[in-house]
Amino acid sequence: MTMTTPSPWYKQFWPWFLLGLLFTSIFGSSTLAVMAIRTADGLVQEDYYEHGRAINMVLAKQQRAEELDLVANLRIDPMTSDIIVQLDGAERPERLYLKLLFPTVGDRDQEIVLEHVRDGRYLGQAPDNLRYRWYLQLHPSAEQPEWRLVGEGSFPSDEEFALTPGLPSRG
Repeated sequence: MTMTTPSPWYKQFWPWFLLGLLFTSIFGSSTLAVMAIRTADGLVQEDYYEHGRAINMVLAKQQRAEELDLVANLRIDPMTSDIIVQLDGAERPERLYLKLLFPTVGDRDQEIVLEHVRDGRYLGQAPDNLRYRWYLQLHPSAEQPEWRLVGEGSFPSDEEFALTPGLPSRG
């Protein structure tokens, strides 16, 4: 009967496997801790209070549009890129400002001036090759507008898009 001597622990597979798991978890948690300390919290805004107040101001503008019974229908001719807006309600400013807000890329946002033609009809020129889905905002002045109408549309399209005060429904 011959006795075999077991090989030393450092020549076995399992101790190194377990130590590898331990060192991997230490390295990974250290890396995440360093990243958490060095990078800014992107979801938490520094001026969250002012941002909340700005939301209330936007709601007040939309409330004012509802008080004036304002609604608009917007159509962009796919061939000529002419913007035609029919504004119905108690107010008819000489000029309207239409903001086209792209949902994902802020650099693509645009503002277009619409001139009053007659009886609540406004005309302007959209950029060529307007494509994809956009958020639409219509207001009477470039700075500190009194009211605002909102909507969304996908272009190119022959459809008319409704712009409304966009307030949450009251239950």
